[in-house]
Amino acid sequence: MNLAAKVTTGVAVLVVGGLVALAVPSVSAAYAEVSAWAVFQPTERRTAEPASEEDGDQVGEQTIDELGDGYVYVGNGTAIPKGSPAGCEDPAWIHQGEMSASLSGDLVDRGARDLAAGTAGLDDEGRIVSYTVAPGDALYAIGDRFCIANALTIADLNHTRTIQPGEVLLLHPDRSIPWVPYLIPAGAPAGYRQIPYQVAIEAMGTAADAGDVEAMRAIFADGLSSMFPNPAHADMIAQALDGGDLHVLRQMFP
Repeated sequence: MNLAAKVTTGVAVLVVGGLVALAVPSVSAAYAEVSAWAVFQPTERRTAEPASEEDGDQVGEQTIDELGDGYVYVGNGTAIPKGSPAGCEDPAWIHQGEMSASLSGDLVDRGARDLAAGTAGLDDEGRIVSYTVAPGDALYAIGDRFCIANALTIADLNHTRTIQPGEVLLLHPDRSIPWVPYLIPAGAPAGYRQIPYQVAIEAMGTAADAGDVEAMRAIFADGLSSMFPNPAHADMIAQALDGGDLHVLRQMFP
């Protein structure tokens, strides 16, 4: 397949169970303008980070060599056009794997604006790591404010379908801490019961926000533990629950 056939323009790229589905979003003109990007994403790089920084650099150089100077490499085998969102020369990109989430690039706060008037949260080093939603906020505008190219991924990252005023959204996940997928678990077979899984995942996040580790353990034992096709993933969550570290649990279930 030549390079042109690998580049998809004006669609959202969704990875489900290893298969790529292309969905044309039915949204406002403002969002359509933001989302009309070309994305190059080799199949072998969609669900795993490069094995090393050197490996990742080589992939990035090869990708940009093929696509040209109009593109910027955002890690994990993915390149997007420069200026996506508009005015962002170095956009950030949220990556999601089987049990991991990470951010390529640094978040830059370009200032409060219509539909993104909330407050950025900083870590001890002054980096933007979270965002508190204001009334009327929209994901595409939040992405535009912080130069996050795949802004709709913020919802999945935070285990939600809609964002609410006062909600604190994780924007910069810690790649050293596991993260649990929201839509379906890795390896889910055809016909998997998605809704019960998502309800349990959301309940875990609510309990994590409340600092109620015992409630999280109960939700996990009462059914969530059996919903993971890969037992190793359930074991990873069980170990985190045994440790009871809320910092870890709140990244796993934001």
